[in-house]
Amino acid sequence: MDVIYLDNNATTRPLPGVVEAVAEANESLWANPSSVHRFGQAVRQRLELARAATAGLIGARPRELVFTSGGTESAALAIEGLMEARSSAGRITLLTTGTEHAAVRELADRIDGEGERGRRVVRLEAGAGGVVEVGRLREALEASRGVVVVSLMWANNETGAVTPMAAVAAAVAEAREVGREVWLHTDATQAVGKLPVDVRTAGVDLLSFAAHKFHGPKGVGGLWLRRGVRVKPVQVGGPQETERRGGTENVPGIIGTGVAAEAAAEFVADPRKIAALAALRDRLEARVQAGLAEVGLPAAVVNGGDGERLWNTTNLGFRGLEAEAILLGLSERGVCASAGAACSSGSLEPSPVLMAMGVGEAVAHGSVRFSLSRFTTADEMDRASAVLVEVVARLSRVLPV
Repeated sequence: MDVIYLDNNATTRPLPGVVEAVAEANESLWANPSSVHRFGQAVRQRLELARAATAGLIGARPRELVFTSGGTESAALAIEGLMEARSSAGRITLLTTGTEHAAVRELADRIDGEGERGRRVVRLEAGAGGVVEVGRLREALEASRGVVVVSLMWANNETGAVTPMAAVAAAVAEAREVGREVWLHTDATQAVGKLPVDVRTAGVDLLSFAAHKFHGPKGVGGLWLRRGVRVKPVQVGGPQETERRGGTENVPGIIGTGVAAEAAAEFVADPRKIAALAALRDRLEARVQAGLAEVGLPAAVVNGGDGERLWNTTNLGFRGLEAEAILLGLSERGVCASAGAACSSGSLEPSPVLMAMGVGEAVAHGSVRFSLSRFTTADEMDRASAVLVEVVARLSRVLPV
C-alpha cells in the first residue's frame, strides 16, 4: 500500500544524505572524539564541522551550541539548568502556558511541587489560537518578584500556532529595563528547520530544538545559549559539550544533523517554497470542508487556525467523533496522521493542549493533526482529503454528529 505520511510533527524521514553520513560515521568514524590520538581527533574535527553547520541554521556561533539527546533534554537543560544556576538568588518563578509540549508542561508540573525550594510556576492563559497573549505576559512579569524564567514555545506542535516571539522578547526587554532579572527560553523544536530562525535577532536567551523534526536523525537535539548564560548540567559525568552536558557525544547522529541542517538552511531561505507548501496545507483544509459539505456533514473545526500557523500543520476537529477511530480508519487506507503529540499516543483523554486552548471536549476528542514535510505533494493532499472525508462520513453514520 502506498503510504501518505502526514505525521511530520512527530518525526520526519531522514534525508538520503543524512542516512549516508550516519552510516559512514558508524563504519569509519567510531573513535571517541575526546581521545587525544589522531583517530579521535579526526572524529572531533568532523563533529565540530557538524556543529558549525547546525549553528549556521539558527545564526549562532558554534561554541554557543550544546548537543543533547533531543528536544526534551534540551528544554530540561535550559529550564532546570538555569534555575539550578540561579538557585542562590532565592525566589524563582517559571512563567509558561498549558499549551506547551509535554517536555516543558510536565517539567513545570514537577517544579510546581517544589515550592519549599523557593520555586513557583505561573501558567499564563493562552488565547483562542493557543498562544500567549503578550498583555498577560507583561502583567505576570510586573507581578513577579525575584528571578523569572519565561518558557514559551515558538510554534505549537499540535496546532502549528506561532507565538509572536518579537513581541514576547520586547516584553521581556521592558521588564529588564526596570531592573527585573528575566530569562527567556523558547522551545523551537517545531520552528527550527521549518521557519527562518535567527538567534542574533530573536531576543531570546536559550533556544531548544531537535534534529529529527527537519529530516535529521533521532536522538540528537540542540540547546543554544546566548553568550554569558550559565546553566548547571542536568546530565553530569564528563567535560563534554563545554562542561554543560556529560557523556560521550552521539557522533553519527551529530554528523547526520549537520547534513540535515545545511539542507534545512537552504529551504528556509526561500520564502517561495514555504508559501507553496502552505498552499498545500490550505488545499487539504479546503478539500476536506468541501467534501464534508457535499455529504451533508458539518464543517470541521480548524483548531488554532485564527492566527499565524506553521505552513505544515493543520489540526481538524470533528465534533462528536473519536480521534482514535478516525486515525484507525485513515491508517487502513494508508494515511498516517496523529491525535496530537506522538508521546500522547494511546491516550483516550482529549489533548491537554486543546483543552488549555478552550476547545470543547466534543471537538477535542475528535481532533486529528495533519503535518506536512518539505516533500509532501499536491496529489498526496488530494488523496488524503478524500480518504478523510470518507472515514468521517462512515463514522458519522454510526455515531451521528
